[in-house]
Amino acid sequence: MHRSAPRLTRILACAAVPVMLVVAGCSSDSGGDKKSGSSSAPSAQKTEVKVESAKFAELPDPCDAISSDTISSLVPKAKSKAGTPATSSDTSARAGCSWNGLDDNGVKGSQYRWLDVGFTRFDSDQALGSGAKRAQGDLANQVAKTKAAEGAKKVAEATVSGIGEQADKITYDLTKTSEDFKYATVVARTGNVVVTLTYNGAGYAGAKTPSGDDILKGAEKAAKEAVAAVADANGSGKKSNPSAGTSKSPKATKSPASAKSGTSPKSTASAKSGASLKSTASASATSSKSAKSTSHSG
Repeated sequence: MHRSAPRLTRILACAAVPVMLVVAGCSSDSGGDKKSGSSSAPSAQKTEVKVESAKFAELPDPCDAISSDTISSLVPKAKSKAGTPATSSDTSARAGCSWNGLDDNGVKGSQYRWLDVGFTRFDSDQALGSGAKRAQGDLANQVAKTKAAEGAKKVAEATVSGIGEQADKITYDLTKTSEDFKYATVVARTGNVVVTLTYNGAGYAGAKTPSGDDILKGAEKAAKEAVAAVADANGSGKKSNPSAGTSKSPKATKSPASAKSGTSPKSTASAKSGASLKSTASASATSSKSAKSTSHSG
């Protein structure tokens, strides 16, 4: 009996060794799995870069964007000094105004003048890009459209300095109603707004055709005033949105042109979802209060 006790102790000790090895092996494998899982997690995360917020939230009244003195100078006998506003279903996104008149000098003939200005504003959109970038694209489109005017002759284009952040001028001759017209169009961008201003004139009943240089100078003068009016309408250039990439909800519109600069349905849905979550959290915390839940063509 006394001899068998040491032998039994040795047997139990040997039997314990495999158990310890198995536990150690499991611990090692488990640690390896955790390491593998933790290293793959960061690669699945992506940071979305928000677009720059739009600079301007409003457009000026287009018929007040050009001073009365300038109107009197460029269109001496305007039918309406107040101008004729363009039709728009959303004047915060697209607006315009025009003036025209015939200065009758009797036997000396008559001078006809036409002036119009159009404003188009673009919101920033996470999918479409910043308002400024979208406006740059529209400026290029307006320039191309003007250069392709039907019947235009002697078309010339050049950049203009001192009008907005970028601007182009396009001049050309056009014959209509048996008279020779001189045209000048200035397309300018200020922030997320594109201003398209066209000035043209002709001499009737034997009157001389106006100078192309005079028509261009008049167009540039009026364009500068129109661009300045955008900043004035927004409090000298205050930003429209505090957070980048958030679009302002436009007024309801049926016009495709107005929808062009409106807010995407996706961003609107996100805003509603955020408001709903906030309302639910407030109700569960207090149990007594409910949460109260944004062309004229050239």
